[in-house]
Amino acid sequence: MTPFLGELIGTMILIIFGGGVVAGVVLKGSKAEASGWIVITFGWGLGVAMAIYAVGQFSGAHINPVVTIGLATIGEFPWRLVPVYVIAQLIGAFVGALVVWLHYFPHWEATEDADAKLAVFCTAPAIAHAPANLISEIVGSFVLVLGVLAIGANTFSEGLNPLIIGLLIVAIGLSLGGTTGYAINPARDLGPRLAHYLLPIAGKGGSNWKYAWVPVVGPLLGGIAGALFYRHVFIENSGLAVGVALGIVAISLAAGVLGALKRTSVADA
Repeated sequence: MTPFLGELIGTMILIIFGGGVVAGVVLKGSKAEASGWIVITFGWGLGVAMAIYAVGQFSGAHINPVVTIGLATIGEFPWRLVPVYVIAQLIGAFVGALVVWLHYFPHWEATEDADAKLAVFCTAPAIAHAPANLISEIVGSFVLVLGVLAIGANTFSEGLNPLIIGLLIVAIGLSLGGTTGYAINPARDLGPRLAHYLLPIAGKGGSNWKYAWVPVVGPLLGGIAGALFYRHVFIENSGLAVGVALGIVAISLAAGVLGALKRTSVADA
């Protein structure tokens, strides 16, 4: 199997499990309906673990542009392969979303809530506040990449690393995912969002493209910061990554303050 096909299939598996568990929880008539956030986070975590088990030997199972670009940023992955991996991940995410749509076919018409249907495919903020939502995705993705690199640096019993990374996804979801649905993966959000836009889903609403930049930009910023932090602090014992990470946080916080001030001025007017 080529790395391209490995990333495509791995990301497809991720979305089948992840989008599938969301569909089971939010769509009407499902036996898993209303089973809650913990079920969703474990579904995503186990989906990541299974995807890594399936294709790790062929492509390294990045299954996420954030991981691919983060590794390339610190010299652990060749930049010339980044476009190949990212395209494969986007295609795989789209195909995975198509499979979920077909699997739950009669449930779309039975579900009246258009937002619930959209949630099967992509993320949306619990409270719409672009700067805060961006910060959430930056923090979650920073922790993801830092965690993946730290796990890889430790010696586990053979075959356990994918499961541990899956538990990392569960932990991020439980601790940080309640604000935005923790995309932490541009392909996971963008590919299925495009599928939602194109597929003839019964009773669907809009695909919320005005928010779509947040789960792309936030994870990329956080992932790069996490990779730099790990490389320069954990490996090289330098302060460069701290400065980069704090700079990104400072910019995000400044944007949040400006957004809050803008809202206040509009409300006062």
